[in-house]
Amino acid sequence: MKSDYSSAIEIAGLTKRYAEVIAVNGISFQVGNGELFGFLGPNGAGKTTTINLLTGLARLDAGTITISGIDCTGNPKAAQHMVGIVPDESNLYPELTGFENLCFCAALYGMRKNERQIRARELLETFGFADAANRKFAGYSKGMKRKLTFAAGIIHRPPILFLDEPTTGIDVASARQVRQIIADLHRQGTTVFLTTHYIEEAERLCGRIAFIVKGKIVKIDRTSDLLQPIKGKNILILSVSNSEADLSDAMATAFPQYHFQIVDQNQIRVESPEPVNIGPLTRFLEERGSQVTEARRHLPSLEDVFVQVTGIEAGLMMKEKEKAGGGGGQ
Repeated sequence: MKSDYSSAIEIAGLTKRYAEVIAVNGISFQVGNGELFGFLGPNGAGKTTTINLLTGLARLDAGTITISGIDCTGNPKAAQHMVGIVPDESNLYPELTGFENLCFCAALYGMRKNERQIRARELLETFGFADAANRKFAGYSKGMKRKLTFAAGIIHRPPILFLDEPTTGIDVASARQVRQIIADLHRQGTTVFLTTHYIEEAERLCGRIAFIVKGKIVKIDRTSDLLQPIKGKNILILSVSNSEADLSDAMATAFPQYHFQIVDQNQIRVESPEPVNIGPLTRFLEERGSQVTEARRHLPSLEDVFVQVTGIEAGLMMKEKEKAGGGGGQ
């Protein structure tokens, strides 16, 4: 069934259960043609499950899916020719070379031999793999494997591209290159659906963002509108030798013009609509036996919005980055 849709992706009431766990819980949204849409959340929030449902790798339990006007609810593969997928883990063949992997993927999309070989060489050049084209995929570094998986996802020039954590765990240079390619594809008119827990990456790339937590969308809006409420705020992070449990209450009483949050026993967050005067805060803390070891100003970002909306501390997101290998968010 096809109709005149302005949306590249449209889902309503999408639900997926695994035994007693509801991985995706009745979510609904649209992604416009040519939009770069961010899907943010911590590990286990439902990001990958949503992509698997949208790309036909998992079957929904309830709801509807429409891709570029094609009803995919009952036939998950109906729009397969329209989409490219870069999964969170490589799906390429270790025994094949980089060139052979790309040509094989192109063949799956019905590209003719001459066309797929030209396109494969073009992508190998774009991603800096010309010298590694004839090396087996098994011998590639982690960053190279991630980039070749990306190349395989766009081999057939899909108008809609699903990216699941494309820069997780790779080195800074590779992550920067992948982000640049994503931005270039978007400028060329590709619709991009990007899942990530690198919040600064989404802030940099995406025009609109949805936050998902425990299978439910808790906020969805344009990136500029999400950032609007925190513009002009002054945030100071104080590193201290130690902080008492009731310190934020004591500081709030002494400095009612500021909002305080004890991030952990060695860090205090100070927020104010006006510039924060560090001197009185330092003296107050020293009088209570806490030595200020560092004071740094913090520029408000989408991470602050995420923490505010979801209640999930930024520290949790940082731990996930460290666990993933650290490269993608730079």
